[in-house]
Amino acid sequence: MTAQNTADHERIYQTLTQEILRFEHKPGDLLSEHYLCQRFSLSRTPVRSILQRLQENGLVQIVPRKGSIVTRLDYDIVNQFIYERVAVESMVLRDFILSCSPMDAERVRFVYSQLEALGQTYFTDPGHFDVDRFRETDLSMHEIWFRATNKRFLWERLSSTQSSYTRFCTLDIIEGGNVPDVLRDHAEMLSLIDARSVDGIEALMRRHLYGGIRRMGALAFTKYAGYFEPIEPPSSEKA
Repeated sequence: MTAQNTADHERIYQTLTQEILRFEHKPGDLLSEHYLCQRFSLSRTPVRSILQRLQENGLVQIVPRKGSIVTRLDYDIVNQFIYERVAVESMVLRDFILSCSPMDAERVRFVYSQLEALGQTYFTDPGHFDVDRFRETDLSMHEIWFRATNKRFLWERLSSTQSSYTRFCTLDIIEGGNVPDVLRDHAEMLSLIDARSVDGIEALMRRHLYGGIRRMGALAFTKYAGYFEPIEPPSSEKA
């Protein structure tokens, strides 16, 4: 395979990944080899390789004699991922507040100003609101306190694409209308940093990170029930 082919295949893989994360291919949709071959002018061999990578990252499931199906979100994994983030981020933000330099605090303030500017588009020109940039800017504010406290490995682990959680966050922006809550929560984080106060960090992080569960509420089990794996009852409730 030539370097150009490798670059083209990587571009196609990234294109499909972003389309799945943005729900352009919805959970349960079929991504047929024939469709992908025609769309990208590829033979079946590279298409199968790309689909295999998508499966390895939890975005599709290759079903013999049926095709590649976009995976559904696992609500239990979403809950566990949020639990982990609350536990870790509460400690990291606490460490950051107690040790951050004025320059670190200014970095947080600058990123918050970018987030606020993006959020204003949501209110004034929703047709041009950039969901991806808003989410990336949100994450970049959190990244500052991980990097400033030498927790880069933890950040890379928590911020890497996780099939269910990443899509749940996108769905929360699109359907849960999380922008006002996200702006409010980040403003409170900035206030704690400015005040060098660690009071209420865990409660704030819990409210912030579990916000999607609260906002989506019954939608995950009604309008978007088809996007999620069926939830199994506890073993004690099974017949």
